[in-house]
Amino acid sequence: MQIEINVLLFELALTFYFIATIAGILEIFRGKKTSSRLALYLAATGFLFHTANIVVRYIEGGHIPVTNMHEATSFFSWCVLVLFFFHEFRYKLGLLSSFIMPIVFLLMFSSSIFPREIKVLSPVLQSYWFGIHVVLAFLGDAAFAMACGIGIMYLLQERYVKSKHLGGLFRKLPSLQVLDEINYHLITLGFPLLTFAMITGVIWANSAWGTYWRWDPKEVWSLITWLIYALVLHLRLTIGWRGKKAAILSIAGFVIVIFAFFGVTIILKGRHVFM
Repeated sequence: MQIEINVLLFELALTFYFIATIAGILEIFRGKKTSSRLALYLAATGFLFHTANIVVRYIEGGHIPVTNMHEATSFFSWCVLVLFFFHEFRYKLGLLSSFIMPIVFLLMFSSSIFPREIKVLSPVLQSYWFGIHVVLAFLGDAAFAMACGIGIMYLLQERYVKSKHLGGLFRKLPSLQVLDEINYHLITLGFPLLTFAMITGVIWANSAWGTYWRWDPKEVWSLITWLIYALVLHLRLTIGWRGKKAAILSIAGFVIVIFAFFGVTIILKGRHVFM
């Protein structure tokens, strides 16, 4: 019965995320200056079902549900929403859901494709480092996902400014300065989270396998991701790469995150997978 409830909760969350995505996209094309809150309310409803789904899987499995691609992708999207709601209520960005919910829905849809069985936690994963490592890693990736969405908003707003088309969507989007500041905030949030995730990961690897680094594909691409965002921060702080350049780097960086998450796990495989 728990598995049936778990599936129902997931499907309800996926459905509400889909409707929220459609509502958010339609919001972009509305003629009114003020933004509707419909997409936000739909996303919040889906988030409640999603949270319940994660709780049920936690109770059923006895561990944080990130031990296969279905769970990991679902948890990834859940972390994106945690940061989304925080920034939405803090900054009142209005159309933020129109750019973040498509990312959330695509992650959840991808999650729905993978097998959904709840597996017993393997002995190597039965460590208190497991929860610390994965939560830090997913929150870091979620911050980069948010930065990608903000980067897209920045490029779109900049296009309106340069074309001097200052009506419609321009009035709904935050100013370029605000978007640039939030983009920087998200990267400075995600980078230390990823850093601590890697640190806890090598400590955990040493306790589990007797070595800090195994050149596993996931480890290598995590390092590549870390170097890319370190470069982004370096260029911003030393050369002053802000605005459009920072937005483009944020989008490009998230493409690497997605490849490290899906491509490395599915194509390159290696031992650093939770399946």
